[in-house]
Amino acid sequence: MTTADTQEPRLYAAREPVFPRRVKGRFRTLKWWIMGVTLGIYYVTPWIRWDRGPNLPDQAVLVDLANRRFFFFMIEIWPHEFYFVAGLLIMAGLGLFLFTSALGRVWCGYACPQTVWTDLFILVERWIEGDRNARVRLWHQKWDARKTRLRLVKWTVWLLIALATGGAWVFYFTDAPTLLRNLLTGSAHPIAYTTVAVLTATTFFFGGFFREQICIYACPWPRIQAAMMDEDTLTIGYRVWRGEPRGKLGTPGAGDCIDCKACVNVCPMGIDIRNGQQLACITCALCIDACDDVMAKIGRPRGLIDYLALSDEARERAGKPPRSAWRHILRPRTLLYTALYAAVGIALVVALFLRQEIDMTVAPVRNPTFVLLSDGSVRNTYDVRLRNMNLEDRTFRLSLTSDALLRIELEGTEELTVEVPANQMVLQRVYVIAPAGTPAAEAHRTGLRLWVEDLTSTDRAYRDTTFNGRGE
Repeated sequence: MTTADTQEPRLYAAREPVFPRRVKGRFRTLKWWIMGVTLGIYYVTPWIRWDRGPNLPDQAVLVDLANRRFFFFMIEIWPHEFYFVAGLLIMAGLGLFLFTSALGRVWCGYACPQTVWTDLFILVERWIEGDRNARVRLWHQKWDARKTRLRLVKWTVWLLIALATGGAWVFYFTDAPTLLRNLLTGSAHPIAYTTVAVLTATTFFFGGFFREQICIYACPWPRIQAAMMDEDTLTIGYRVWRGEPRGKLGTPGAGDCIDCKACVNVCPMGIDIRNGQQLACITCALCIDACDDVMAKIGRPRGLIDYLALSDEARERAGKPPRSAWRHILRPRTLLYTALYAAVGIALVVALFLRQEIDMTVAPVRNPTFVLLSDGSVRNTYDVRLRNMNLEDRTFRLSLTSDALLRIELEGTEELTVEVPANQMVLQRVYVIAPAGTPAAEAHRTGLRLWVEDLTSTDRAYRDTTFNGRGE
């Protein structure tokens, strides 16, 4: 046994640069459209204005960390409503499971940020350095004035795109025009500059230099996706029974594959789909466009590389047509994911429309648990937070209900009403008193319910708490 035989396998392979060739076709066109739409949404959204009235931000989409609120057009999410964000994350996960079980890694191939920005960087590289063959020659040639100039121009454009990417992200967390002015004048907070710098660097290196390495080594999804797929999943595949044995056009007994390597040359991951399913494949379908173009030129049927289901292999080998794509997509697993996705979505919509515009929290003051007044009555103290989620100031009235004889007082006012400004929260100290000799004053604990009523809309909310008496 040689030393090489006893060495452990390497877990990481040095990167071999990939130079994908330009290709045209329906999937490439679809990818262009998705890239344009997703990048447009990302870069433009922070600049959309939405009038919410005075004293409120007019940015349509804003994660207001300072005031702990999230604005999305007409929707405003408060910290106590984080279940909406959790629900959206659950829907995102279920959507990923659904599309993966139906069509493989379509998220990775079309809408993943790593894929979208890598696609954009490759487009810039092709504009500046030329198509595949020109880029390969440039890679292997020695450094000279021309190579230096092309690389500097390419890296500069990449850096500008990365800078715009990092800058766009921070605009989601504060007023975009104000932050842009502060960034340009040097008066922005250091955290803003740090965030932009980190995101610029990661975008520049991930999209320009690491590319497929991020998908293979850094992203966990290629290793998880196998659990989401089965033999009925439609994913990119090579019809071996049609293409093999490979041979030049006109070779007797050869299959449809003429071994032109067009599918390999267009692959952004640098793999050969004819070797079967591989962890590196992101199902971008560019190999389908390349192969269909070759098949059309040599007069052979399209679809040598196509979206296939493993369960159809036996049928196709026998010369029968594959089953309808909808029969593969509409199966128990995908229907279950769809039902769960719809259930969460409907629940969020219902909760959004049923939520009240007022809210309260009640925190009993435990030090001391109760106070014995001079007339023998027992008093408990509560900190009540009143939240007005309306766009105008409102007057709230506090009251209580209980089986015991109790009365309520508010600190700082003889009235039982509190003025709460629009979209703000007010902390009000509340006293609940049990007269001397009453059961509530002598008992250990008595249940009560504190109510808040919006005197304008008559909306009401309540919280249950306890009253502590002198009883042991």
